Amino acid sequence: MSTALVATGLFAVIGANLLPLIGVLAWGWDLTSLLIVYWVEALGTVLLAALKSLFATQGSPAVPGEIEPLHELRAKRGGWRVRDGWPPVYPRNIPFALSLLGFWAVTICPITVFYLSWVSPVAALSPSLGIGIVALVAAQVSAFVFEYVGAGEYRDVSAREVLRTPAQLGLVVGTLGWLGIGGRPGGLVALAGAVLAKTGASAHRFYADHVGRPILRLGERFGTDADLSEPPPELESPDAPVRARVGADSRSVLLGSIGAIGFGFANRVGFATLAGFGFALVVGNLPLIAVTGLAVLAVVAARVLSYYLRYGTVEYRRRGDRLVAYDRLLDAPQWIVRVDPTMDVSVRNAIADRLLGTGTLVVSGVESVDRDTVRLGPVRDIDRAVDRLDLPVERTARPDRDPAAIVACVVLAFAFLAVPAGLFLTPRVETSTAVGVTVAFGPFFLLLVGVLAWAALSRI
Repeated sequence: MSTALVATGLFAVIGANLLPLIGVLAWGWDLTSLLIVYWVEALGTVLLAALKSLFATQGSPAVPGEIEPLHELRAKRGGWRVRDGWPPVYPRNIPFALSLLGFWAVTICPITVFYLSWVSPVAALSPSLGIGIVALVAAQVSAFVFEYVGAGEYRDVSAREVLRTPAQLGLVVGTLGWLGIGGRPGGLVALAGAVLAKTGASAHRFYADHVGRPILRLGERFGTDADLSEPPPELESPDAPVRARVGADSRSVLLGSIGAIGFGFANRVGFATLAGFGFALVVGNLPLIAVTGLAVLAVVAARVLSYYLRYGTVEYRRRGDRLVAYDRLLDAPQWIVRVDPTMDVSVRNAIADRLLGTGTLVVSGVESVDRDTVRLGPVRDIDRAVDRLDLPVERTARPDRDPAAIVACVVLAFAFLAVPAGLFLTPRVETSTAVGVTVAFGPFFLLLVGVLAWAALSRI
């Protein structure tokens, strides 16, 4: 951006953020009024940040020790244009956007509901408050339309860089909320100081994002200036013509997604959803059970769709001496590997393949992905796929059927299921107690039963 545009945008940010100061000094805003203004602005910032992150072109490094919702989409390359003239939406950024929205859904929103039940926000509403809210939201929307999309800023940022901004407002809202819950009315100087601090932080973030160098390098001093961006992960297809192509089998992909549903709850959002559903079952509130049950079904549906997008839209192509996994929906190669006699290829013993007669190969030593192992398939006919793609695979058979192992796993699974079932059948245990014990220890038993079921089906 030019210096004039940066200066204009900076003054617009400062002006919009100083409007609450007029409310404090001239219109008699109190702590509740400020909290309402900044909460609405923070909500708008979060929603816009989640939307902006979907368009971010640069790659985002993985977050150490964290599993984002629908984390399998992190491996997708390429984008999908919703309409001509718009920047593409990158599926690899969806997990970061959901992580931010999920954090607000399970933390900030419940705290807000608690705070609003403790105070009376209606008394703080006024026309001047509405003007302040509209000004702050309008500044954010105009920056998104004219700067982020119009000026093409999305090309130079990553999803993780975009999602830094909501943390700033979250800190302000959290501090003001703590003061409000603590019963601190807040004097004129304190409220004005909060507005000025928020204005300075917003101006500093705008300058750092648009100029590229922060005025104060506090992140370096406190060791939090981690690298949040990396080059785009997109690959270039080989120049050689396509000699053969094999598509993924949709039935096997959908069946395989059932076994991956459990990982959809292995994150903050999924765990909170299950916990909420369990709490609803314990209290026996039918409307709450319906709402939380729909939330659980939404997580399941999202997991199935993301799994299908990960594997079901891929076509495997042979180009010269290269094997290319090409996503037809995103129109982009996902991984590329050289085919030679030393190529490390093995057969995956997938349950869906055993049930449907399909096949999946595992290719190791792939340099074009973070993990050097990728999956080829599932495909309808594994032998035909090997021949058409001319792969150095001699044996495509899976382990033989083992009835003894199947029976042993089934017996053990029923033994574990008998424990919670016995609680409901025993007249000495009340139903509420049985439900509570099942909710508390059910995940542990389900994990064991799931492992045993997988072991049985893998030998069917």
